[in-house]
Amino acid sequence: MPRKVSVAAWGAALFISWNAILLLYLMSRPKAPDASDLTAHVIRLAEDAEAELEKQKDLLQQIHHYSRLLNRRPAPPNAARGPELPQRLFNASSPSPTPVAPESQSAVIPVLVVACDRPSVRKCLDSLLKYRPTAEQFPIIVSQDCGHAETSRVIDSYGDAITHISQPDLSEVPAPPEHRKFQGYYKISRHYRWALNQIFRVMGYKSAIVVEDDLEVAPDFYEYFLSTHYLLRKDPTLWCVSAWNDNGKEAIVEAKGASILHRSDFFPGLGWLLLRELWEELEPKWPAAFWDDWVRRPEQRLDRACVRPELPRTRTFGRKGVSQGQFFDQHLRFIKLNQEPVAFTKIDLSYLLKENYDPWFVGQVYEAPKVRAEEVLQGQVPGGRTVRVEYTTRDTFKAMARAFGVMDDLKSGVARVAYKGVVTFTHRGRRVFLAPPQGWGGYDPSWT
Repeated sequence: MPRKVSVAAWGAALFISWNAILLLYLMSRPKAPDASDLTAHVIRLAEDAEAELEKQKDLLQQIHHYSRLLNRRPAPPNAARGPELPQRLFNASSPSPTPVAPESQSAVIPVLVVACDRPSVRKCLDSLLKYRPTAEQFPIIVSQDCGHAETSRVIDSYGDAITHISQPDLSEVPAPPEHRKFQGYYKISRHYRWALNQIFRVMGYKSAIVVEDDLEVAPDFYEYFLSTHYLLRKDPTLWCVSAWNDNGKEAIVEAKGASILHRSDFFPGLGWLLLRELWEELEPKWPAAFWDDWVRRPEQRLDRACVRPELPRTRTFGRKGVSQGQFFDQHLRFIKLNQEPVAFTKIDLSYLLKENYDPWFVGQVYEAPKVRAEEVLQGQVPGGRTVRVEYTTRDTFKAMARAFGVMDDLKSGVARVAYKGVVTFTHRGRRVFLAPPQGWGGYDPSWT
């Protein structure tokens, strides 16, 4: 008993002393710099605060450890690690030539183009038809809302190359008074519901690729979806495959990473594949508006992930829309569309199955050396091609994301492209994991 008391007293004294030192340290910090150096100063302060919090956490853990020393139990053996996965994921070396399942190669996958009042849908359709292998395997169905005559004429000009269907209800959608200015979002949600019901319930297809009318596609767009289709059948923890990378700007993607694919907890949209079973799950509770943010909520996502590419297979050219060009000028127009076709159907993509991917991914992230964001930004990290930068708060994440030029917004607590809380990108040729501490407890929906 005296031994336990002395340990507790020693721990309490040490903790109080450390906090006194920390208070003196914070009071001695220099004044804030000029606005020109504000970003670096904010990151430095955030990292200093996180470093001090980590030290306090370690200190408390040591106190707890010594206070339980007499009753200490042996640690459990290390869990077995998953199978070795191809290093090409992050170094873009040659893919392994294992073909995809034959049943997926013969799957019929319609492309649903969601259109309204943009005659520029021609650019989207030209792109889809240019790279389409066969009309039999990839029928293109354009669903038009709005009743816009000029857009309708453009769609009809393609004749039998596509199928043109029209959403019949063009009335205003009932909405709360405070949402009157969002009427466009209500109409979009109604259109999606009608169009997907046509694909799955009326036409009877088992899967579909959804594309909006302001997207153009990469040369290997169809190859990409054909090869990943079977993953949705095989892995219940996957619910979509997307052609989009929200952080797909040329400066922050792997320059030669056309074959690199990732898992992501964030629903990307903008060219995505889903199965009929998912639509049967979502359709009865489909929202009146803002369907994409609704899909990202925890009660819809249910801890499922999407597959997404390092280099995007779609790119938007549409500044006009209900979002009034939101993100377009600052971000979307800089997205790099892949131009180097990859024979994905000849690659073994089973590494993307959760049982294989998760152990490998966690190892890659937390075995990478931990460095400060400021060191990476200023090129002060010697050697090594992969590093980890840690965040513990929403504000720290947002400050670091902005500094690196990646998207900093969160939806239901999930950052764009994040997997297990980790946002991966490149900075000056170096792979960076912007990651929470090891032992991360999951997404916090209040981070939004």
